[in-house]
Formats: sequence, C-alpha cells, structure tokens
Amino acid sequence: MSPSLKLEIEATNAIFEREVAAERNVEALDRVYTQHARILPPGAPMMEGRENIKAFWRGAIESLDVKFVKLETVDFEMLGDTGVEVGRATLTFRAAGAPPAVMKYVVIWKREEGAWKWHIDIWNPNA
Repeated sequence: MSPSLKLEIEATNAIFEREVAAERNVEALDRVYTQHARILPPGAPMMEGRENIKAFWRGAIESLDVKFVKLETVDFEMLGDTGVEVGRATLTFRAAGAPPAVMKYVVIWKREEGAWKWHIDIWNPNA
C-alpha cells in the first residue's frame, strides 16, 4: 500500500473510531461508508444504504454502551479500483470491569466523492 493510500485508509478508519464510536456521532458515517454500502453484521440480516447503516450503528453503540473502538489493518490489497482490508477491531465498553470484545473484519473499499470509503463491511467476534 502506498504511503498516501495508507494515510487515507487510516483517516477514514479514524472517523469511525473517534467520531462514530467515541463521540456517538453516526452522521459521520457519511464520510465512512459509500452511498450504497452494505454491512453484514454477525447474527443479523444484511443491511444496505447509509441510513440503514446509521440506524444499525446508533442502536449497537448505545445498546452495547461502547466507549471506544480501535481498528487495526492487518493486510490491505488493491484490486483494480477497489481495495480489500483485513483487520482486527477491539471494542471497549463504558461498564466498569467489562472485558473488551475482539473482532476480525473484512472491508471492501471504493473511492466515492474523492475519498476512500467502506463499501462492504463484514465482521465477527473472535469467540
């Protein structure tokens, strides 16, 4: 991955970490997901489109009482005009003594509105 692409990927992931998860600003997802993005959450139906994705994350962050999310890219590969990221996510919670949740994920990235964004997002726990 080129240094400039690495910075763009890290910047988008940081929006999710800081603005969406930590600050609970789901409107920032407009800068994370493409307009017609899909998420494939564990144990739930596939969802498409930013508004549905915002509703999902709003509910998940609030019900799980997420404090912070840390995303770590393990591998990133360009495939034509898309990119594929394999990574790890660690979720910490506001509840005292709650152990962190560790997830693995795959994101298909696409360029939209001049920025790299998540187009397909699938994850599951390391349980």
